[in-house]
Formats: sequence, C-alpha cells, structure tokens
Amino acid sequence: MAVTFDRHRRLRTSAAMRNLVREHHVRLEDLIYPLFVVEGTGVKEEIPSMPGVYHFSLDQLQAELKEVAELGIQSVLVFGVPEHKDACGSEAYAENGIVQQAIRQIKETHPELVVIADTCLCQYTDHGHCGVLHEGDVVNDETLKLLAQTAVSQAKAGADIIAPSNMMDGFVGAIREALDEAGFVNVPIMSYAVKYASAYYGPFRDAAHSAPKSGDRKTYQMDPANAREGLREAAADVLQGADFLMVKPGLAYMDMVLRLRENFDLPIVVYNVSAEYSMVKAAAAQGWINEEQIVMETLVGFKRAGADLIITYHAKDVAKWLAR
Repeated sequence: MAVTFDRHRRLRTSAAMRNLVREHHVRLEDLIYPLFVVEGTGVKEEIPSMPGVYHFSLDQLQAELKEVAELGIQSVLVFGVPEHKDACGSEAYAENGIVQQAIRQIKETHPELVVIADTCLCQYTDHGHCGVLHEGDVVNDETLKLLAQTAVSQAKAGADIIAPSNMMDGFVGAIREALDEAGFVNVPIMSYAVKYASAYYGPFRDAAHSAPKSGDRKTYQMDPANAREGLREAAADVLQGADFLMVKPGLAYMDMVLRLRENFDLPIVVYNVSAEYSMVKAAAAQGWINEEQIVMETLVGFKRAGADLIITYHAKDVAKWLAR
C-alpha cells in the first residue's frame, strides 16, 4: 500500500506559482517615512549612527519631500529638533516651533502627503524626559496639559494625524478632548499605545538629541518583559478615542503586533525603529547580509504578524525596490 502524504511543494514550483499563493504583501501605501527637521539654514547632515538618514533645515527639506513624493510614499512622520530647550519643552507647542513650521511647509508644497506629527516633549526639554519633572519624577497630569497644547498647535499647523509617543497615563483622552474643543474633531490620533523602554532607540536619541540627562524612562515606558500590560495600555487608549494603535519597537515585539491584531479592530502600526535600521545598514556595509532581502523579509514579517502600516527609515529604499 502506497504511503500518502500532502504535497505542499506543489505550490512552490516556480516564482509565478509562489507569487500566486503569497499570503502577505508589503505595499507602497503601507510605508510611513520619518523626517528630522532642525532649525537653521543650509543644513543637510547625515546622522552618524543612521546612514542615509539626515537632519534637514527647512530650506533643505524640499528636495527630500520631492524625492519622497516622486517615489510614491504617501505619509511622513515629522520630528523636530529645536535650538532652544527648557524645563517644560515650550518649543513643542510654540506657534512657530520647528515642527509647526515644517508641517505648514509640507502641506503648502505637498498637500497630497499625509503629515503625521510626533507629539512628545523629550526633544524639547532640557532634561530629556517626556514630561514635566518634579524632584526627578515625571508629573503625569501636568504633562498632559502640555501634550494637549502641543497636539492642538500641530493640528492648527495642518497635521493630518497626531501621534503622541509619551506614554503618560490618560494621554489619548486628554489630547482627544483638546482637539475636539479646538474644532479638530476629524483629526485622528495614532497612539504609541504599546511602547517599550527599549535599548533599540539608541540611534534615534542621537538623531533627535533626546537622551535623558539623568535617569531613564522606565517609569512611563513599558517593561520589555510584559505582554498583558500592553493589552491593558491599548484597551485604555481605545476607550479614550485612539484611531490607530502602534507597537514600538517592532522586530523584538512581533508578538505584541499579533496580540493587538487579535484583540482590536483598529489599524495597527509598527515602528521599525532606529537600531533595527542601523544594525541592518552596518551588516550590509560589511557585506555580511543582502540588505534588500533582509529588509523585505522583516517588513513582510510585520505584515504577517498583523501590522497594517509600517514606520520605517528604509521607506525610500523599499519604494525603489517595489517599483522594479
């Protein structure tokens, strides 16, 4: 009697056959490209720990936006690096703050782009923490007022989406209330709902000049060992009015992407963070890996885990690869 078994390889016999049955795809529309905008003029400086990623002054930003638009990337995430910092991060919510200026410029020259504003205080405070400090501790409720003010100022500048990344308790509700009261009821909130106190942020802190001067962020960002806590955080944000839920970082936390996908029906965003990017770039520079294959495998892994959207510094390269 012949032994019978499944012939799974039948569906792998050629590239065309594999394409026919492929379950998950990375699309151009899935990509969100981060931008770092600084004050001054004539500035286009490569960030040493992030090859291919730059600080741009406003007068240098247009060339980058032109390339982004021509590649078909439809969404950008804007971070600002101010010259002046103080204890309460006042440049975060200043009418002519660097992010507000950048948002207005982007919407004037490229209105088709979806502009997402990172809403936090760490780049703007002289101590590097994501809120107001009192005796070394971040004061939650006082910080919420400043975050709400920041969100409204970004919406007034033309931001299409507010993306609060601070991990204060109640931040989504405070921002939603402030946006609604200011008449921005149709501006959605992309919550950094599940954000871990991660070592994967090192190069970003170099880029944003946002490393804490003392202590760490473990009292407000999540413990990397915890998963159920992430579901509680996300559930609270949903109740407070979040429109998107984000997991940050991505690569070591795909289980959390899957957990959110299985428990919530909002769009799920994953942040392919700075160290994930820089490690690939460093290995590729040494000839140890095939950069394109590694990046695309990682991004399709995010999609397989349940992500709808991917914030990635690889976005321009991915757009070029997809266009071939």
